[in-house]
Amino acid sequence: MRVFKFGGASVKDVTGLENVVSVLRHTGAKDLVIVVSAMGKTTNALEQVVDTYFENSNSTLLTTALEVVRNYHFQIIDQVSLDKKQALFGKIEAFFAEIEAFLTNNQSSDYDQVYDQLVPYGELLSSTILQAVLEQQDFAAQWLDIRTILKTDSNFREAKVNWKLTEKNFKEHINSGGLYLTQGFIGSYKPSLTTTLGREGSDYTAAIIGYCLSAESVTIWKDVPGVLNADPRYFENATLLSAISYNEAIELAFYGASVIHPKTLQPLQQKGIPLYVKPFLNPAAAGTCISERDTIEPYSPCFILKRNEVLIKLSSLDFSFMLEEHLGEVFSLMAEYRVKVDLIQHSAISFSLCVDDKFNTVTKMLCALQNRFKIQVIYGVNLYTIRHFTPEALVKIEVDKEVLVKQVAGNMAQLVVK
Repeated sequence: MRVFKFGGASVKDVTGLENVVSVLRHTGAKDLVIVVSAMGKTTNALEQVVDTYFENSNSTLLTTALEVVRNYHFQIIDQVSLDKKQALFGKIEAFFAEIEAFLTNNQSSDYDQVYDQLVPYGELLSSTILQAVLEQQDFAAQWLDIRTILKTDSNFREAKVNWKLTEKNFKEHINSGGLYLTQGFIGSYKPSLTTTLGREGSDYTAAIIGYCLSAESVTIWKDVPGVLNADPRYFENATLLSAISYNEAIELAFYGASVIHPKTLQPLQQKGIPLYVKPFLNPAAAGTCISERDTIEPYSPCFILKRNEVLIKLSSLDFSFMLEEHLGEVFSLMAEYRVKVDLIQHSAISFSLCVDDKFNTVTKMLCALQNRFKIQVIYGVNLYTIRHFTPEALVKIEVDKEVLVKQVAGNMAQLVVK
């Protein structure tokens, strides 16, 4: 089996859906599992539904927020050439009926749990529409509700996979020679409780499936030529990396390279399954191959930017040394509040952290620390990480910026700037 993953940008409109068909005509559709993300910016729109629900569950704003999502998908269906268009409208409307029923009957006040019951509809909608398009083009793709197969714990918005049960389920549902279509990003804890694997988790889903099926390969189809040495939105003259080692790709993903989800590589590395990142507009292009090798090709500095981070400096209230017991307390609270650290700098009397506040819990964590430490906080900083840095690469980043923290170790440099 092969596993293909199509992201939101590749299925955001009718042209994108038709291009998926073109990719399958080029690559063949036998022995294939397709994983699809929500269309375009649907995840963002559904997150707005969740936020509006918690702000005022009975407001017309909630109805309006949901209508944005409904209208977007209905407009795409209107534009697609289908023989069974009314049947597809019915399936999509049924999903929105489920969303409305949940919003009416929900008793939970847990934001993360509610998030995981609503936001995954983006993938259910996109995969249902894509199946209709494939069927129209004579691709008999079997639609799978991945919630019945991919099982997790109950850690909403960052669920951990039950690998043993999930592998058993995939082997029971997937047969050699077939074409299957399913959803990225989501799983379930119980039949009635959907979970998600973390933002941008569809890549991870593809890797999970690849691992469970001992796939020949996993391919992520993107709107870029492959893995670049820098994000072209923020860096000039970004170049394509044709080959990357698993370890190098894991490092790049961990520090924020947006083209690969951080968890994607480890299950593939365990079974030596190559990961290809290819442009969906040019399926014949080589793209990037991530596999067991020594380093990257071509060898060059790799630039990663994480924006809107939080820089925290902690020191003891009595100016005593920052000892292991202090650090243990800090890391314990970071785990409790799910705050991800991207940079650490430790001196005798202070401890600096640059962290990602994706769950909006940093303020709560700081409140828990304020009675034990003197705290200085700077919000809205940018973190630059340069793998295989050169002096010239460092100078390039430092120009016209206020450098708050600079750290160089081995072949990597990190700068926190304002």
